[in-house]
Amino acid sequence: MASPQKVLIILSDADHFDMKKTSGADAGKTVSQPSGFFMMELAKPLSALLDSGYEVTFATPEGKEPVPDPLSTSLLAFAGNFYERRRETELLERMKKENGFSSPRKFRDIKDEELEQFSGVFIPGGHAPLTDLGDNKDLGRILEHFHNKQKPTATICHGPWAFLSTKVSSGKFIYAGYKLTCWSDMEESMMETILGAEIPKVESALRAEGADMVEGAAQKVGYITVDREVISGDNPMAANAMADKFIQMMKA
Repeated sequence: MASPQKVLIILSDADHFDMKKTSGADAGKTVSQPSGFFMMELAKPLSALLDSGYEVTFATPEGKEPVPDPLSTSLLAFAGNFYERRRETELLERMKKENGFSSPRKFRDIKDEELEQFSGVFIPGGHAPLTDLGDNKDLGRILEHFHNKQKPTATICHGPWAFLSTKVSSGKFIYAGYKLTCWSDMEESMMETILGAEIPKVESALRAEGADMVEGAAQKVGYITVDREVISGDNPMAANAMADKFIQMMKA
């Protein structure tokens, strides 16, 4: 019997991201906003991968247990669907017991030889990647492997911020010229209004490095872009479509 194919899932160690307040008593100050991975952006693709027989390995910069963005675990985030929220929560609890979610691999401990074993890599969003994924040299090295081998690379929302790490590892942004979709500047501007702060913008940052950005919010709900080995989605509504395409490409 053939061994199951493996997928590497990249997550942040951070439980916050920094933003510059533009209103209120802290106006002008940089403050920390609680964050983490966005629950459904991880859980929906993870569920699809497991159902398709893939073995998953979780990895973070320093091997800390990832935490969900508090906003993503609210009933509002699930449009009131209590059962779906419970299903995703139980899935992550199972991952802690069975798949090492509580003690993920450190990026630097995953050597190039081991990367050969993975069929694809997946990076969910949430604002936490803004804190510790864009400047991590070992993450850049990992992403270069999948890029050079043209192995499927799936990411969603704020996850593409991780692509900036390739500048640190190789001195150049290896996704220049790629069509990419992420949490748009327009969507982030709405968050800025809600939080009364300036937030780093993924779309602008990637475009500045030469990516050909496709604004999903201007296309349709749950929009994904596919360019060469990369599948990228705009926001949580793209999680299912991104996962389906990711699996399809790995099988191909």
